[in-house]
Amino acid sequence: MTSRPWSVHGDESGVGRPSFVAEFGLWDDRQAAAAEHVEAELDEVDLVRVVFCDPHGLARSKTVPANIFRSVLRNGMDFSAGPFLFDTGHAVAVDFLADSGLGVGELLGAGDFVLVPDPRTFQVLPRTEPWAEPRTAPRTAWVLGNEFLRDGSPHPLACRDVLRRVCAEYAKRDLAPVIGLEIEWYLTRLTGGPPGNAGNGFGLQGAAPAVEAMNPGYQFNLDSYYDSVAEVADPLAAMLLALGLPLRTIEHESGPGQLETTFGPMLAMDAADAMLLFRTQVKQACRRRGFHASFMTLPRLESFDPSGWHLHQSVTSTKTNTNLFAAGSAQDTISPDGEAYVEGLLSRARELCLLSVPTVNGYRRLDPQFTLSPTSVNWRFEDRSAMVRVLSGDSSTHVENRIGEPCANPYLAIASQLHAGLEGLIADAPANGTAYPALPRSLREAVDAFGESSSATELLGTPLKTCLMKLKECEASRFDAWCAAERPAGGEVTEWEHREYFGVF
Repeated sequence: MTSRPWSVHGDESGVGRPSFVAEFGLWDDRQAAAAEHVEAELDEVDLVRVVFCDPHGLARSKTVPANIFRSVLRNGMDFSAGPFLFDTGHAVAVDFLADSGLGVGELLGAGDFVLVPDPRTFQVLPRTEPWAEPRTAPRTAWVLGNEFLRDGSPHPLACRDVLRRVCAEYAKRDLAPVIGLEIEWYLTRLTGGPPGNAGNGFGLQGAAPAVEAMNPGYQFNLDSYYDSVAEVADPLAAMLLALGLPLRTIEHESGPGQLETTFGPMLAMDAADAMLLFRTQVKQACRRRGFHASFMTLPRLESFDPSGWHLHQSVTSTKTNTNLFAAGSAQDTISPDGEAYVEGLLSRARELCLLSVPTVNGYRRLDPQFTLSPTSVNWRFEDRSAMVRVLSGDSSTHVENRIGEPCANPYLAIASQLHAGLEGLIADAPANGTAYPALPRSLREAVDAFGESSSATELLGTPLKTCLMKLKECEASRFDAWCAAERPAGGEVTEWEHREYFGVF
């Protein structure tokens, strides 16, 4: 294949030809204006990490020198299709040597796609004490990209584009979804041990990081337990603020070293971008200090409690700048529009559960033994045992969906709930307490419900829906095969799960 003149690897024969962005009209006015600011900032940057979010919710990147990024900014750069093909254990789940069955011809032979940076997401990573590196170390920036096929069309497997399309559906109706993030996760101390490469390969993960707990846990919000992790948590808070994220709280939860981090309300795309940046930077900052952060739901560690991702959501009318869910200042009230939105969340909870709880391990949490985890499809005012908790308070009225696990793909998790809520708004049917289909109890059950869902097809398109099913069927099959061979004790988190998720997520 002839090298594209706009490729970062191309030669100078394409000088005078429009950039990839210009040729296909990929940026709006805000992105074009942001690009000018980025170009001015590059004089202060040595390296740029060009990032996209894969179907599993993990950040994949290439690092380029700032002078190379000047071309990448407007021309994009080639990325391998590998992250679309491998499941969570790096097993090949999508055939790329023959017809993949996804209807995406570029996947044949694992062909490249083009990642185009979104200049609005350009972020110089802070040097915040005590994470600071020597002043001679390179200064690094981070930027998220959007995936495109070589003809300039959006890649059918691009997760960020799913959320963009959902937000556009709201905008057509003069509405804007607002999201608040509440994430539980574990901080542990690395104790050395092997790097985990022994036995690792395609479909088999090596040993998980060797860690020890930070404290005994099970003294909810105890200040002394927060202080036992403050040497890490306080600098993390400073780092998050330096990244421009709307941090609200960091607090100690129930489990040993279990933390909860919350952020203020953001527009939906900003919230998804923030979630990816938050998880990635927290894991990396902790590792540099000799600690390990994990967003796995329930690690295989003594006395650990499951972690959840609670997604707070409301809808603003852009015409009147008012909260659609508000119904006055009376206690325990929500507007008819708010009830219709909740009805959408409940009616699609089972079939779209895979996008909020995408791992084998995540379904451990949806068990009656964990009293504050959702086990049925329901809603109530100010009740943390319900799947959807409604918090009323006039203009601050919003709903909290408690179903998600903290390692879920932020673009797909947020998009799926906004999509379901919009279906409810359009149908204008109140959440009247009618019985809804039960939540899946396993990844396998969730994949089956997802496969039968026409709403999932409408949300994702057939290629991405099919891709996700192949990825998750592969993951579930490998787990089933391991259990058949090892016969683990029922009800316990398995070694397979801990190896599969604890380190990477």
